[in-house]
Amino acid sequence: MRKNLSIYIHIPFCVKKCVYCDFLSFGADDPQINRSGAVRKAYVQSICRELLSYKSISKDYIVRTIFIGGGTPSILLPGEIMNILATLRSIFKVDEAAEITIEVNPGTLTAIKAAEYLDAGINRMSIGLQSAHNDELAMLGRIHTYEQFLASYQTAREAGFRNINIDLISAIPGQTLHSYLDTLERVLKCRPEHISSYSLIVEDGTPLAEDTELLAKLPDEEADREMYEATRKVLEMSGYKRYEISNYAKPGFACCHNIGYWKRTDYLGFGPSAASLFGNRRWTNTADRSLYLKACGALEKIREDEEILSRQDAMEEFMFLGLRMTQGISTAEFEEKFGKEIHAVYGGVLKKYEAMHLLQEHSGRLALTRDGISVSNVILADFLL
Repeated sequence: MRKNLSIYIHIPFCVKKCVYCDFLSFGADDPQINRSGAVRKAYVQSICRELLSYKSISKDYIVRTIFIGGGTPSILLPGEIMNILATLRSIFKVDEAAEITIEVNPGTLTAIKAAEYLDAGINRMSIGLQSAHNDELAMLGRIHTYEQFLASYQTAREAGFRNINIDLISAIPGQTLHSYLDTLERVLKCRPEHISSYSLIVEDGTPLAEDTELLAKLPDEEADREMYEATRKVLEMSGYKRYEISNYAKPGFACCHNIGYWKRTDYLGFGPSAASLFGNRRWTNTADRSLYLKACGALEKIREDEEILSRQDAMEEFMFLGLRMTQGISTAEFEEKFGKEIHAVYGGVLKKYEAMHLLQEHSGRLALTRDGISVSNVILADFLL
């Protein structure tokens, strides 16, 4: 019987890199990217070669989810995404009902591309809006306006996409609760199937982290918390269920790929900087684009930070990833996986947070309460043994 597998494909190109982004991506102003698309084409070829490197083990797996992320995957030309997916299907068996997602940015999606994505079997689209206010978008370094987002959203719907996520960011410099609520209201009028809303995190090494003027405009912690709580109230009242700390979906539209991450199912990442969890091993592909291109798909040349996870490592991940989901984790599954009753390992931590009404156990599952979710970072860190 084939084992379930998820696949992530990283496309590291952007028209322009946003001021808050710390993912591996290269803007069009990078002189090495703007050479008649030669580097872009070479990346596509390298990803295909990396896929081909897994031919010897592919017969044992069936792919249930595929996520094409970035960067901006929709910056690729027509035919390039189709080429990657055709190569993938030539190596792996892909479930006929597989969830296949592509990330797109407004301003880079065309009717031709949207039709191609559907022809290639892509059935879910994630559109990076971030804010419905053009001044906030400009502050973040986004390449698009709200009006361009609406045009891209309409293009996706007219092409036939029936499963669309919209990405939002709260606590943007200069943002108020009023402007954020207005963004939520405008997004709800679009009636997407899924909404992700994350609080802005200032990452070291990003332009935002060095911009004192922008940093001075960040909403304070109380305002950030108000926006976070408003997200839950507004979206739940509108029929979206929170199934993870920052993710909401209409019934039947939770993101299967991301749930796989939180449940620690096997996944393989392709492309520079992509991460993998396979069996009890983790590794990350090199972020060095020259090395990735020269490796010609040779796995031993591109893998970095490879480690064999101990049982303790796996226990910790099971807890701090699984508890991100509102359904929490199964105590029986913990015992089945690790051969120990969960209270024998985490009894002290569980009692502590249950007494504080931040964690609850019900029907064989442990989950954070609503108050627990609001301080989840502190709680989840306590599950590191």
